[in-house]
Amino acid sequence: VGAVMSEQESLKSNSARNRGGVQRVEGKLRASVERGDYYEAHQMYRTLFFRYMSQSKHAEARELMYNGALLFFCYNQQNSAADLSMLVLETLEKSGANVDDETLEHLAKLFSLMDPNSPERVAFVSRAIKWSSGGSGKLGHPKLHQLLALTLWKEQNYSESRYHFLHSSDGEGCAQMLVEYSSARGFHGEVDMFVAQAVLQFLCLKNKTSALVVFTTYTQKHPSIEKSPPFVQPLLNFLWFLLLAVDGGKLTVFTVLCEQYQPSLKRDPMYNEYLDRIGQLFFGVPPKQSSSYGGLLGNLLNSLMGSGEEEEGEEAQEDSSPIELD
Repeated sequence: VGAVMSEQESLKSNSARNRGGVQRVEGKLRASVERGDYYEAHQMYRTLFFRYMSQSKHAEARELMYNGALLFFCYNQQNSAADLSMLVLETLEKSGANVDDETLEHLAKLFSLMDPNSPERVAFVSRAIKWSSGGSGKLGHPKLHQLLALTLWKEQNYSESRYHFLHSSDGEGCAQMLVEYSSARGFHGEVDMFVAQAVLQFLCLKNKTSALVVFTTYTQKHPSIEKSPPFVQPLLNFLWFLLLAVDGGKLTVFTVLCEQYQPSLKRDPMYNEYLDRIGQLFFGVPPKQSSSYGGLLGNLLNSLMGSGEEEEGEEAQEDSSPIELD
């Protein structure tokens, strides 16, 4: 026990010493940024990054780059800040760090400070999502998607926000954002279509819980919709019955529903494509004979589902948000 204790003590004093070293260095770098020597400070950060990484001091490198990025953002040095943000990701990738809430919050914070229209932001987010999935499929960690969705919602970038909400488990946040989206940008006659798309896409992603939550929250919070069924809009009644049917899994109910509501379902050509997929997932309908879905609709569905070739599918999936209404 004594040996273990002393080993822990020495590790502690080592990390305290390292921490002291990092703080001293950070003080110098901060002073240099405050003087307006941005280029010089940026180069010093990069030099220290490579030094720490070569010594396998991943945690120190990450902390230094993260704080440096925040500092550059404060002084509106977007390019330097974005560069150090990428180095934060590099430390995570190379150190095999665990995906935890604090790290995801740090990544989301960097994302929120980046210029929304910069190409660096697109590159950062696709790499962050890839890292956050930790090799468990390529859709990214739901918590990261939720944090990204909240930032994009604040920026009123509703369509991108909706894409990230779909890959989170936050049906409630998604619904509240959609209420605002439909009120701000939608026609009055489309209030039902905003939630229909989300419900059907959540079901295509096998996320039955979020599909139900997004539907109930949206219908309760939307000023132009009755608080509970039956609804004036047939499409909303269809969704309500569909969510009940998904639990029962009876194919006859599903088939009759789809037939009865065809006039409403024809309002968006994607609805029947989604329902084909939902029929396969929840009601045991065999896939159509054609090899996957054809054409443009097929590509959109595949990008939503994250299927398709490993690499190409991944690219398409990070950058494109599936089918928009407006």
